Amino acid sequence: MHGAHDRPVYLNLLQIRLPVAGVLSILHRITGLLMFLATPLIIYLLDLSLGSAAGYAQAGELLHGGLGTIALFGLLWSLLHHLFAGVRYLLLDVHIGVDKPYYRYSAWVVLIAAPLVAAVVAGVLL
Repeated sequence: MHGAHDRPVYLNLLQIRLPVAGVLSILHRITGLLMFLATPLIIYLLDLSLGSAAGYAQAGELLHGGLGTIALFGLLWSLLHHLFAGVRYLLLDVHIGVDKPYYRYSAWVVLIAAPLVAAVVAGVLL
């Protein structure tokens, strides 16, 4: 028999407070997915830019437009976040930084460093 305690529980995902390492883990997965989904666009732009001088100019216009700049920054942030978080996870796998204050600190470093480095690199590129 099923009682009242066997009912499904409604979880409001917007009210759950994850630790910073949990947020970092979810963002690591999302950035990996974003990079995977952006691969066809990157290949298209590369093909366009290598096809001719006019194609190169067209690819440059696409990247330097408003939406292109936002997409370029998003991809750059995705790449850097995924890289920094991946290095953090590799260090955790070899038992470096697994203690409580350090794993929380390293998660904050990744969350702050990735967009800052992306902004600096995007400022140089654009």
